[in-house]
Amino acid sequence: MHIIDIIEKKRDGKELTQEEIDFFVKGFTEESIPDYQASALLMAMYIKGLSKDETANLTISMLNSGEKMDLSGIKGVVADKHSTGGVADTTTLVAAPIAAACGVRVAKLSGRALGHTGGTLDKLEAIPNFNVNLSLDEFKKQVNDIGLAIAGQTLKLCPADKKIYALRDVTATVSNVSLIASSIMSKKIASGAPAIVLDVKTGNGAFMKKYEDSLALALEMVDIGTKAGRNVTAFITDMNQPLGRAVGNAFEVKEAIDILEGREKGDLFEVSIALASQMIFLTGNAKNYSEAVLKAKKSIGDKSAINKLKQMISYQGGDTSFIEDLNSFVETKFARDIIAKRDGYIGFIDVPKIGQASISLGSGRRKLNDSIDYKAGIYIEKRLNDKVFKGDVLMRLYSNNEAKFDEACFILKDTVNIQDGPIKKPKLIYKVIDKNGQRDF
Repeated sequence: MHIIDIIEKKRDGKELTQEEIDFFVKGFTEESIPDYQASALLMAMYIKGLSKDETANLTISMLNSGEKMDLSGIKGVVADKHSTGGVADTTTLVAAPIAAACGVRVAKLSGRALGHTGGTLDKLEAIPNFNVNLSLDEFKKQVNDIGLAIAGQTLKLCPADKKIYALRDVTATVSNVSLIASSIMSKKIASGAPAIVLDVKTGNGAFMKKYEDSLALALEMVDIGTKAGRNVTAFITDMNQPLGRAVGNAFEVKEAIDILEGREKGDLFEVSIALASQMIFLTGNAKNYSEAVLKAKKSIGDKSAINKLKQMISYQGGDTSFIEDLNSFVETKFARDIIAKRDGYIGFIDVPKIGQASISLGSGRRKLNDSIDYKAGIYIEKRLNDKVFKGDVLMRLYSNNEAKFDEACFILKDTVNIQDGPIKKPKLIYKVIDKNGQRDF
């Protein structure tokens, strides 16, 4: 069997066998297949698409490329959550501590930035001395001890997905339903949690821009997880504007802390509460979803959620003192404003451009070995349907490198459309999908 034959077969739109997919995954993982041939096959998969069988087989191949986490020794029911990616999408840093404070054992393996979207690991590494590189034993012990751990994939767990994930990010092969579903579910199944909550984004800032594609992705992931014996729920949520107001690593950590401290609400708060509440319900820590919502909100009021986050930071080597001086934590040398050019209402926001502009300011990577300015980013002052006047600040840009502003401002040109009258804002949460079907939220 030769990789070039597999590339040609997929290029011509033919269905790959389990053996051919196994050959590719094993060869790329063990480095007998080079990046350029793996990139060619991923592009063929992206363009020609994958059948349900191919998607399932790719998931299985990546799942079997490494170890599977055994969480049976953890006391209590373990839950995991995952977002398909967006801008200012800081739900993990809000929902996970809330769920853990309510009795859920949260075992979360996270990734880095992908395309125009942020990565939870990059956000956590903005915290002084925070260690995302836990061994499997350290990870499981922490979940057992305090009920919450967020770490990166180890080299032993789904190593194929880790390599493919990084390659997709730099080869424009991200926004494909099957590649996303197999990537996410191979990690989720390998991670061992019996309860999984998925946040599937839809809209211009999501990888799945059409609602129908987001629905297809949610259904495919729930189906894969259910067949693997997991209790999976997927929410379809809106990404036609940044979910929170903060874009960039330190800024997003600050916003998550502001929510957990009870100082801030908004769309990020609402989606995080929904995700955390489902985790609480699925693990038997509430009789029903409504009771779970009450418990989730109570954990903010009684400070148990923010204390759980602090506990996790300390366990993973981080210094929590930054929480007492968040303004210094996000302070940069330079700032620049994007100004409204006319009166009106915010009618459209080009979300990917905001993510791209934040990366250009230094908050993300364009190449695998790029360094990050953890304090660089953007603060969104105005949101969809807000009334604005000429001269109002639409968003404020931050960086420690003044030379980066020109490119960021060029990217943001015409990113926000101001129209004469108000608009009907999109729903924040469209659907909830589980093994029993789909329903409106």
